[in-house]
Amino acid sequence: MAKILQYDESARRSLERGVDKLADTVKVTLGPRGRNVVIDKKFGAPTITNDGVTIAREIELDNPYENLGAQFAKEVATKTNDVAGDGTTTATVLAQAMVHFGLRNVAAGAAPMALKKGIDTAVDAMDTHLRDAAREVESKEDIAHVAAISAQDATIGDLIGEAMDKVGKDGVITVEEATTVGVDLDYTEGLQFDKGYLSPYFVTDAERMEAVLEDAYVLLHQTKISSVAELLPLVEQVAQSGKPLLIVAEDVEGEALSTLVVNKIRGLFTSVAVKAPGFGDRRKAMLQDMAVQTGGQVVSPEVGLKLDQVGLEVLGRARRIVVTKDDTTVVEGAGSRETIEARMAEIRGEIERTDSDWDREKLQERLAKLSGGVCVIRVGAATEVELKERKHRIEDAVSATRAAVEEGIVAGGGTALLHAVSALDALQLSGDEATGMTVVRRAAAEPLRWIAQNAG
Repeated sequence: MAKILQYDESARRSLERGVDKLADTVKVTLGPRGRNVVIDKKFGAPTITNDGVTIAREIELDNPYENLGAQFAKEVATKTNDVAGDGTTTATVLAQAMVHFGLRNVAAGAAPMALKKGIDTAVDAMDTHLRDAAREVESKEDIAHVAAISAQDATIGDLIGEAMDKVGKDGVITVEEATTVGVDLDYTEGLQFDKGYLSPYFVTDAERMEAVLEDAYVLLHQTKISSVAELLPLVEQVAQSGKPLLIVAEDVEGEALSTLVVNKIRGLFTSVAVKAPGFGDRRKAMLQDMAVQTGGQVVSPEVGLKLDQVGLEVLGRARRIVVTKDDTTVVEGAGSRETIEARMAEIRGEIERTDSDWDREKLQERLAKLSGGVCVIRVGAATEVELKERKHRIEDAVSATRAAVEEGIVAGGGTALLHAVSALDALQLSGDEATGMTVVRRAAAEPLRWIAQNAG
């Protein structure tokens, strides 16, 4: 396909127009009095939102040069969302201001690379100032205030504060759509995974269709179990101890499964068999997480353990295990706190090293399960449009709150950026590098100006 080329001022102006079109659409949502934006959808109801990145993702311009500029601004919003989860509108406003003042200086003859060096130096200085000025968020009330400001709703703030208090900073808080009207919080204590019992005959509570095991042993097996001969020696040892047994394996089938079911029906031995969660390497990692949580070992030929040759010493323990047809919850595993902390540190290291968003999300889930709980905020509304808008607000509030707990808070309303400009006074820059610093100084005032302008 033939390429159309543009150069110099003409190209820069086209890119700037694209940045402006996207940023002008996004920045009307900034601040407590910011407006909403309505996004048309090819299918279903329109979306009403004030979430910067959601708006930015929907913008595609007809003019290819302007669209390039819009994609630059969209990348700013997307990256901010990936790192912080909120603040995408502020980031877009800052980007627009830097592009505007930067291109004006380039047109006036400033050297672009020197300008960029000055901008980078100024941004680093302001970043350090903001980190030093940040105050730690520790109390449940502070967390609720941060969430309430982000969601513009005190009730939602209290709910998120309660969720963060329960799961801690490493815990997972997910936002799901509900069929009822209103916002509810569900908390799952302990380690939970989305695999249920392999046979309904394992159920101990027929009314709730749950298998509940108290003070149980946990067998973690990496491969399939189909032969009763390899399972029987261990089952006999567990039966003699008088405790129930949870078996987590790639699969339990054939005569091994039928033997467990028959023993359960006859009341001779209580056990539940479930499939291990995940696939491939992720399944191995999750089994190891469970081993750490319950104080057991994963029985696998890879580590020289065979099922028919092991005893009670490889089994994990848990105070309570609840298994439904869809999921399994292990409460108060017998793993030592030191081992669990070491495993969590290992997972945190993996999170820092990975480049994949999907891998990062799955690692965060594993970290949360090890840290002791998962909270689900269920959001309901009268219409689909209201539901989407409310869900966006709550997701942003959860992300903002998590960022606040991890890195602290500064004064809001755009004032922190304005105060951080004082850090630039100590910089010894000259020429076009000093001009780059001035670009940052002027851009830092833009969020406050737009918050005030949107407020009337």
